[in-house]
Amino acid sequence: MKRLLEKLYRNSIVRYVFFGGCTTVVNLLSFYFLRKAGVNLHIANIISIVLAILFAYVVNSRYVFQDTCETLRDHIQPFLKFIGARLVTMVIEVGGVWLFVDVLHIKDMIGKLITQFVVIVLNYVLSKLFVFTGNKNNM
Repeated sequence: MKRLLEKLYRNSIVRYVFFGGCTTVVNLLSFYFLRKAGVNLHIANIISIVLAILFAYVVNSRYVFQDTCETLRDHIQPFLKFIGARLVTMVIEVGGVWLFVDVLHIKDMIGKLITQFVVIVLNYVLSKLFVFTGNKNNM
């Protein structure tokens, strides 16, 4: 069992799916609690995305793509690229939630969940090809 887990952990896609799931949980739970607290739909959506982006940078850098940044200064360029890439998918997510909830009148949590599928795939591709390019041994 230990060998199987080690083999799975060596694969960046498996790590991304696991930590991407954790990031999605951060996004969805923060959105849920903000909405329950009476926060406006769109403000709650943006706050939950920002929290998820910050969480995702840490886990993607350290665990998924195993970036070799050692100092805070080393993280500046990948962090800015990460934020840029995530802003692109944030626009897609905000637009998707707006479309599903305000236009198609789907419940807010369902609309939020549907958009996650597209965003997760795009985030992986952008992170792999654009952000964490320094360590080629992360497959």
